[in-house]
Amino acid sequence: MPAHDERDLEFARKFDLPIRQVVQPLGGEDPIGFIGEGIAINSPAIDGLPSREAIRKITQWLEERGLGKGAINYKLRDWLFSRQRYWGEPFPVVWESGKHRALDESELPVVPPPLDDYKPTGTGEPPLAKAKDWIRYSDKALRETNVMPQWAGSCWYYLRFCDPQNDKRFVCERAEKYWMGGNKPGGVDLYVGGTEHAVLHLLYARFWHKVLFDLGYLSKPEPFQRLVNQGIILGEDNQKMSKSRGNIVNPDDVIDQYGADAFRCYEMFMGPLEQMKPWSMRGVEGVFRFLARVWRLLMRENQASEWELSPAVQDVDLMKAQQRIVHATIKKVTEDIESLSFNTAIAQMMIFVNAFTNAESLPISAMRTFLILLNPFAPHIASELWEKLDAKFKDVRGDIAEQAWPTYDERLLAEDEVEIVIQVNGKVRDRMKMSILATEEEIKSAALENPRIRELTSGRTIRKVIVVPKKLVNVVA
Repeated sequence: MPAHDERDLEFARKFDLPIRQVVQPLGGEDPIGFIGEGIAINSPAIDGLPSREAIRKITQWLEERGLGKGAINYKLRDWLFSRQRYWGEPFPVVWESGKHRALDESELPVVPPPLDDYKPTGTGEPPLAKAKDWIRYSDKALRETNVMPQWAGSCWYYLRFCDPQNDKRFVCERAEKYWMGGNKPGGVDLYVGGTEHAVLHLLYARFWHKVLFDLGYLSKPEPFQRLVNQGIILGEDNQKMSKSRGNIVNPDDVIDQYGADAFRCYEMFMGPLEQMKPWSMRGVEGVFRFLARVWRLLMRENQASEWELSPAVQDVDLMKAQQRIVHATIKKVTEDIESLSFNTAIAQMMIFVNAFTNAESLPISAMRTFLILLNPFAPHIASELWEKLDAKFKDVRGDIAEQAWPTYDERLLAEDEVEIVIQVNGKVRDRMKMSILATEEEIKSAALENPRIRELTSGRTIRKVIVVPKKLVNVVA
């Protein structure tokens, strides 16, 4: 018998059968009973091959001769489908004469009885055991007191959303085909969950769905189109948060100090959604300061220390540069939300605020567009500022959440000017704006006419002028 299967080895020893080593461990392990990866020995056809390569070669040999076929075996952990608690769906099962039987379909659903006390009984019985009248199904039968786990509802809730008022069926055929049908693989567009969560809930939901499909109740065998696993947020010590490490961050404490908007925005600004990221209170403070800048952009404090709308907010047309940054922000935030790149969407809104800070006038149309873009990320401050604008301007009706999502014009994103760095002997001395269509001669002439450059080169011989189109001019003197 081969020496590398626990059951075969036990069988061989019990009946005193010869044991042959056919795998040589790579380390110093005892070869008898070794079940890991090694090198094949005492097997002429595969001698000297690593274990996996040897398995592939033997499988191929058997398939070529019609003696066997390769297959992949999957292992699934046992799933205990019962809980001893109150919160859960009762099993439609009764016990009678020591045997259990299912209730008739006409008696479904089984609704848990109301209980004033649903704490553990202390006797080992589930909390439903306290409902004495409910338990007694008949003179001879008692109800099952265990309940189903939360998976029982969450495995198919997305189907119930398609037809929530139907009291005859979990989802009618028409509604299921409308919401879950189509040419795409699944009806649910996006499933977001942590890796640990997805391994359990996602797997079981797919099992549930496939069973319902096999029974003919659903139109597709798969429920979900796309899966995104969000990364774990670590403690500030770069370790997984746990009570034993003392590095847990309580959201309530952060919200009490910085507000819900700062908490939400920081979570999204930490980095790519899928990455594992350490928490940082300094990062929360940074996002809090950004939101404070948003507030001060539109508001000012008067002499009575009261906040009022800034007089810079006006019903005026946007300048060309302002128009470009508005449409660039609409484009970036829209695309980043679609791709779940929330961190870079917030970064673009920071660029927007920087561009309008210290502007002589803040066009009301630009400010409203910005607040609509900010609203999914920081709804409280966005809604508050929207109401401040509504108190003075009557250009738009309705709450911020009722507004249409802004659209951008690709033509307005094109740059018609570029910033040119001006150097003297390789050192940056000034900058200037030039048309992107400007020739090298025009850029050179503009640089030499620059007052700062004329001052620095006065009385000196200009030996060469190097022009790098759309980037810089270097005056060698």
